[in-house]
Amino acid sequence: MEWWLLILAGLLEVVGVIGIKRVAENDNWTNNILMIVAFVISFQLLMAAMKTISLSTAYAVWTGIGTVGGAIVGMIFFKESKHPLRILCIAGIIGCVIALKFVE
Repeated sequence: MEWWLLILAGLLEVVGVIGIKRVAENDNWTNNILMIVAFVISFQLLMAAMKTISLSTAYAVWTGIGTVGGAIVGMIFFKESKHPLRILCIAGIIGCVIALKFVE
């Protein structure tokens, strides 16, 4: 159960990062609320997951999901680089996050 909470926390971190980008482009109430609510819920879920998942693993997985998600959103919606080496690095992060699940 805690792993699902951690995954959801990471996905909400991505939503929060999208909120940051939207605030940077258009600082309005809607974008600020999106950013704040996503991060608050993400932190709450991260704390709940840390009740049984170690700090180092939970934080690494949470940031990994946020990093990969942010990079993918940037490539798809914000026309950021899709260089093959960048994609290889993203795949490396995904592999490491998956590996952490099995050594926890």
